[in-house]
Amino acid sequence: MINITLPDGSVRQYEKGTTAYQIALSISEGLARNILAAEVNGEVWDSSRPIESDSSLKLLTWNDTAGKATFWHSSAHLMAEALEALYPGTKFGIGPAIETGFYYDVDFGDREFSSDDFKAIETKMLELAKQKEVFSRESVSKADAIKYFTEKGDEYKLDLLEGLDDGKITFYTQGAFTDLCRGPHIPNTGFIKAIKLMNVAGAYWRGDETKKQLTRIYGVTFPKASELTEYLLMIEEAKKRDHRKLGKELELFMFSEKVGAGLPMWLPKGTALRERLAQFLTKAQVKSGYEQVITPHIGHKNLYVTSGHYDKYGKDSFQPIKTPQEGEEFFLKPMNCPHHCEMYKFKPRSYKDLPVRFAEFGTVYRYEQSGELHGLTRVRGFTQDDAHLFCRPDQVKEEFKKVIDLVLYVFKSLGFDNYIAQVSLRDPENKAKYIGSDENWKLAETAIIEAAEEMGLPTVVELGEAAFYGPKLDFMVKDALGRKWQLGTIQVDYNLPERFELEYTGSDNQKHRPVMIHRAPFGSLERFVAVLIEHCAGNFPLWLSPEQYIILPISEKYEEYAKKVSDELNNSDIRGLIDFRDEKIGRKIRDAEVKKLPYMLIIGEKEMEEGKVSVRKHGEGDLGEMTLAEFSALIIKEITV
Repeated sequence: MINITLPDGSVRQYEKGTTAYQIALSISEGLARNILAAEVNGEVWDSSRPIESDSSLKLLTWNDTAGKATFWHSSAHLMAEALEALYPGTKFGIGPAIETGFYYDVDFGDREFSSDDFKAIETKMLELAKQKEVFSRESVSKADAIKYFTEKGDEYKLDLLEGLDDGKITFYTQGAFTDLCRGPHIPNTGFIKAIKLMNVAGAYWRGDETKKQLTRIYGVTFPKASELTEYLLMIEEAKKRDHRKLGKELELFMFSEKVGAGLPMWLPKGTALRERLAQFLTKAQVKSGYEQVITPHIGHKNLYVTSGHYDKYGKDSFQPIKTPQEGEEFFLKPMNCPHHCEMYKFKPRSYKDLPVRFAEFGTVYRYEQSGELHGLTRVRGFTQDDAHLFCRPDQVKEEFKKVIDLVLYVFKSLGFDNYIAQVSLRDPENKAKYIGSDENWKLAETAIIEAAEEMGLPTVVELGEAAFYGPKLDFMVKDALGRKWQLGTIQVDYNLPERFELEYTGSDNQKHRPVMIHRAPFGSLERFVAVLIEHCAGNFPLWLSPEQYIILPISEKYEEYAKKVSDELNNSDIRGLIDFRDEKIGRKIRDAEVKKLPYMLIIGEKEMEEGKVSVRKHGEGDLGEMTLAEFSALIIKEITV
């Protein structure tokens, strides 16, 4: 017999070789009907795979992230089966699950393929799904795997096999389709009830632009047709909220091919919004003891050699800037931390001086591949709300907790109340990716875990997601549509102080190394604004809105009064504009609604005679007549809230 420990801590005994499905069946038939896979000792398995020893077990359904991932990975295999049936000779790259479904990279040879082909593939997938084809797992020797894909003529699978060893190779088969795959998979294709292929794009094999471009087909599937309907409605709403669309309509930012891909330019309204965000955070930082600094947009190559960034990211950065002096090279600044390390060294530091907190809205540059650029969320030039804290080891946890407080204050002020903190740790199986000693990594990881626990944060732990110089706490925020975004980040770093030989004189009159905390509550202004636009659909909080009102004179006879109203409001630090166009009032109101201007002040003869304005609120309609004092009080109250 073997002992199976369930998530609630209870222990049940089963015969050796019992499967997760059988265990689910022993608990309830309803659970057994819905089980998609199982987490055995932290590893996701097929529900039909025998468990041979004492284990912890979590049964995974559609409601679990890992259950969804298994469902969507199996759907990628189902799509591949349909493609092979419809288009014989098709070759396959990789077909993983992603956060919003799955994709498969496919080589159709000389055959033309477009979204016009989606309907035929969806129909075939549904036909195969109804046959409830079982996903069967088979261990295969490397020689047999090579033989199989050589005979099939699939060079992409042969390429993948080169990195695999005997004893670690498995095939999965469902129906007439066999694939090289680690798994796991759902029990059978019958769980898949609703299918929608979403998009088609190009993708270089292995992400290498020198290799062949494959066709990447994206799709999503669900266990119920109603869930697909809900998802498609959400997609339509997301299109309306797309920050690229709203950014153009609201005249916030733009891109220019002549300036260069991935280099955003902020228009006046967007600049006003961005500056207001910066002022908001600066005010909070000053209260928390931060000092604002400014560093250059470039740095000498040796700066990034010292920090380790050159070895890790040199190939992915913009290429060096050569000067007239032989052998001298500079880089566009890819991050601010090395500059701040040099600032710390400007003068001797005592233990009484710490913590030192340098904050900078520093613009950095990273060469993202052109195919990965996306609006403001993936750019080549962006401004981080960066700060670096230099503190004593005994101050690390307290400083970390203060930074958590600052991040949560930012989220609360901007309406992000659905978030989880991801504790991003080093991959223990691949330490070569990181710099620094095991001892320092343990200290840094412990500080983050304890601080998050003491602050009562909802957390998840992700191995392998740490920065190369230290672990971090990443804030994963859900927007109004339930989509997850990584925004704020906090990182503990024992390594850069070592590399830059940073010191302070302790109470023992000896030299000691400070610990460095990196933090950025917004992450970057570009990405944060993009997420904020989509979260609030362009209806910004009133305190942040570039324009809080628009005055709509019914005719030119009332323009002088409109100017007087505007001057009085501006003197009260309430900002807005006047619509002087020779248009009917109905058109002016509709246009103001489209521009998402918070308040519309309509002025005609009656309003001018009484010294009032007729107020309409965006999305709500008529609020009636008000004096300017009453309207100002309304605005101030909303901003204060």
